[in-house]
Amino acid sequence: MSLYKIDDVAKECGLTKRTIRYYEEIGVMPSPQRTDGGTRLYTREDIDYLKKVVRAKEVLGFSLQELHTYVATADALNEQRFDYQQTTEVRERIEKLTAMETTLDGQLQLIEQKLQSIHAVQTELEELRERVRRGIQKLQAHDPKGDEDG
Repeated sequence: MSLYKIDDVAKECGLTKRTIRYYEEIGVMPSPQRTDGGTRLYTREDIDYLKKVVRAKEVLGFSLQELHTYVATADALNEQRFDYQQTTEVRERIEKLTAMETTLDGQLQLIEQKLQSIHAVQTELEELRERVRRGIQKLQAHDPKGDEDG
């Protein structure tokens, strides 16, 4: 298993070392293993996990609090998936899948809230653009030649 130092992780994920340490500190990312000297050592799984965090933050525009919730829910989903795979009895599998569905509903609700916020901003900008266009048309109607002297 390959292990990576924080410089390598920062470069691959497009983050600063300070940001990675901060994510660990606030619990967005689990703490990696360390050498006897205290150097952080990351696995490929750690890097992939951090890339998911970065994608959620950048693409979805999550705040740190939303990011924390998103990551915690993703972790819960992974645990539920593992529990499901360990179960063979049909009734238990149905219960596990039902729990996964509930967790996914929470994730989707978080994303839906973010989309609603984005749509609200989009609507505001479209309304402003329409007012600007009406303003231009109104001014052009008073000055059809485009004279700047008035």
